Amino acid sequence: MTIKERYEGVISTFREIMPSPTTELDFDTPFHLLLAVILSAQCTDKRVNIVSPALFKAYPDPASLAAAEPGEVFEYIKSVTFPNNKSRHLVNAAKTLMEEFGGELPSDIDSLTRLPGVGRKTANVMLAVVWGKAAMPVDTHVFRVSNRIGLTTNSKTPLATEKALVKHIPAELLPDAHHWLILHGRYVCKARKPLCGECAIARFCREYARNEKAAKKA
Repeated sequence: MTIKERYEGVISTFREIMPSPTTELDFDTPFHLLLAVILSAQCTDKRVNIVSPALFKAYPDPASLAAAEPGEVFEYIKSVTFPNNKSRHLVNAAKTLMEEFGGELPSDIDSLTRLPGVGRKTANVMLAVVWGKAAMPVDTHVFRVSNRIGLTTNSKTPLATEKALVKHIPAELLPDAHHWLILHGRYVCKARKPLCGECAIARFCREYARNEKAAKKA
């Protein structure tokens, strides 16, 4: 199977079974999505969604959060991973938004990554989800699934994975493709025990083909 055939098969299948994929993080404004994505680093969306309603109510905009102390924010998010660091990131990101961007969320990756707590993945999430731009955020699920399926060839870094996916996936589909790969990795192509028997794209999967071949030889 060629790489082109693999991509075409995977994309076609995902478009059929997940025609309108979206983030599982709850949010009401782009600013609140930014907070949620920062909180989601090495933490489940489910946990973030538990703490975010009270956080969003307390800090409806960058100005209110910029005026807060990290210790105050900590009380709202103490059940997520690394709450001390994330409390500082949230407050400092809000301060940077106020001081450098007039309280407005920037819509380019270079400006977004100037915000404390915002790396390339988080910035790409904002570009893809808020503005529908041709961005490919690579988290642990996207990184694992892409390599396992064979969409990438032993990519060693998230950036290498991002570049490979952007090269082969049509630009207009990148925002959806991000969600396809995350959701597939979260519920089907799990890290420790992938559910290959329930996988709609197994016939296009490099790892599945290898396992089938090995089983026949055994």
